[in-house]
Amino acid sequence: MLVAVYAIFALAAGARAGVQIGTKFSDAPVAYTLSAVAALVYVLATVALARSGRTSFRVAVAACTVELAGVLVVGTLSLVDSAAFPDETVWSGYGRGYGFVPLVLPVVGLLWLRRTARTSGGTRTGGGRPVGGG
Repeated sequence: MLVAVYAIFALAAGARAGVQIGTKFSDAPVAYTLSAVAALVYVLATVALARSGRTSFRVAVAACTVELAGVLVVGTLSLVDSAAFPDETVWSGYGRGYGFVPLVLPVVGLLWLRRTARTSGGTRTGGGRPVGGG
């Protein structure tokens, strides 16, 4: 389920960024670039969460952490200095335009990664099968 939500957000953020960059990039280049960065982070998280192994686990933790930092920093800046963000990004207002899912999703992702690492003795399970290191 978590991977599916990440995949949907990767698609939504990527499509939004693509349209914004392709049609009106000069209106808000920082905001539209941040939407594209968010889409790339969602793609990376989706792939890393779907795969098994130690490297994928580490990449997933890094992606979720970057995502959480991004939504907190961009969310705060978009509220404090709205002139810097003349148009919304995926992370503006802590993901307000997406029902605050961008704020909740990395927290859920990190909690899931923590839980699965503990229950599998330091390795993560993926797709219902045990995963070794590597």
